[in-house]
Amino acid sequence: MSETTVDPKQYIIKDEPYYEAIDSEIELYESAYAVRMPMMIKGPTGCGKSRFVEHMAWKLGKPLISVACNEDMTASDLVGRFLLDKDGTKWQDGPLTTAARIGAICYLDEIVEARQDTTVVIHPLTDHRRELPLDKKGELIKAHPDFQLVISYNPGYQSLMKDLKQSTKQRFGGMDFDYPEADLEVQIVTKESGVDQATAEKLVQIAHRARNLKGHGLDEGISTRLLVYAGQLIASGVDAQAACSMTMITPLTDDPDMRDTLNAAVQTFLG
Repeated sequence: MSETTVDPKQYIIKDEPYYEAIDSEIELYESAYAVRMPMMIKGPTGCGKSRFVEHMAWKLGKPLISVACNEDMTASDLVGRFLLDKDGTKWQDGPLTTAARIGAICYLDEIVEARQDTTVVIHPLTDHRRELPLDKKGELIKAHPDFQLVISYNPGYQSLMKDLKQSTKQRFGGMDFDYPEADLEVQIVTKESGVDQATAEKLVQIAHRARNLKGHGLDEGISTRLLVYAGQLIASGVDAQAACSMTMITPLTDDPDMRDTLNAAVQTFLG
């Protein structure tokens, strides 16, 4: 991914990612992109944050470069580094640098997982300067007019060790996401998994039972993503209770009592 060989077209999303609007988030994002406002998207795991960003990149016809942040990610992983090859030393742009050069939307998923000394490198791109200094290379990149930075995270996992500094937060506009209302979630599960509507309704009812247990034995409720997984298995012929156990119970908890509670909910609706 060097600075001279990147074709923006390789980052264009050709097929429309399925996304059902919950409120006015599509119009709000379009307005934010029109002024190239950096955006922060907050919401629980599996509620559609990444799908929304993909949908908006497709709708706007802009390249999208996504980065899954983690605690081992360094500033060089984002910005770039010098590499050795048979011809000597060669600079390789990181995803953030590439996005700034070609005018892509750069999406940093679960930004709080990255170290704070790493996230500081985004600051010059998120104010009036819209520039990225490559200190190791001695270059200052002025961001392409189409460049936009989008970050996301799950507020439920915040802690003193995993939170953004106010100096970072206040560089972004913010949007809150949550799981859809029941009727819309049924529609999404039906569309995404291929399961019939009646089964989708039962899966959503189980999820609502589980979400009421958040903070009372569960760190997170059953996500829309997991409902789609369950529906896909059921649609392929897997026994409904086995599918739910595999996708909606085992990933969520190892606590035997909590598993019994969730299994009872599955039995109630699908037994």
